[in-house]
Amino acid sequence: MPPAYVKPYVKRQKNDAADAEAICEAVTRANMRFVETKTPEQQSCLMLHRTRHLFIRQQTSVINAIRAHMAEFGIVAPVGRQGVEALLEVAADGGDNRVPEVARSCLAALGAQLRALKAQILEFDRRITAWHRSNETSRRLDAIPGVGPALATALVASVADPKAFRSGRNFSAWIGLVPKQHSSGGKDRLGSISKQGAAQPVHCRSPRRDPLCQDPRHKASTLAYSLAGAASD
Repeated sequence: MPPAYVKPYVKRQKNDAADAEAICEAVTRANMRFVETKTPEQQSCLMLHRTRHLFIRQQTSVINAIRAHMAEFGIVAPVGRQGVEALLEVAADGGDNRVPEVARSCLAALGAQLRALKAQILEFDRRITAWHRSNETSRRLDAIPGVGPALATALVASVADPKAFRSGRNFSAWIGLVPKQHSSGGKDRLGSISKQGAAQPVHCRSPRRDPLCQDPRHKASTLAYSLAGAASD
């Protein structure tokens, strides 16, 4: 059961006994909604994505630390991968007197950790790609423009039962992307306003009619239709 639906039945402070009592009370309700249980394969794929995301956050933290430490000595580099590599080259140059020896050893340790994190992220990318190739639903989602193996595998692993969504709009709301209503009936209409004040036209129809629509607000609905079709097959 979704925790948000069980929480109203908790009578006092949160503890194991109060939670168990609230669960027993909520499960007896006739209109209670239940969440489908993920398969071990889906949970394993989610672990791949979450572990990779953790490594990426650690990589960003190490890069920021390297840049901050080098900036203390007045050494800066352009933003991007090449800039970090340039800073590590300066730290590894024993003939550069701008960096003391103690700071140089610390930067060398950070550089080694950064290289190890990059290798781990690359390995998890390969694992995600291998899982994607072994899953038929993920390969079908990959055929949608703008959807790659990472997004396709994340959707397949996150959605236990696609039939639980009544429409593509419900699925869009679940992932935080709600398509707007189309009062024009599918005709060409004006889109967002650019910084120069010019209206940007949006030439696309309903995602049900045009599954190859490039409007990002429609891609979530297209994904929902593909997931539902894969489940029905």
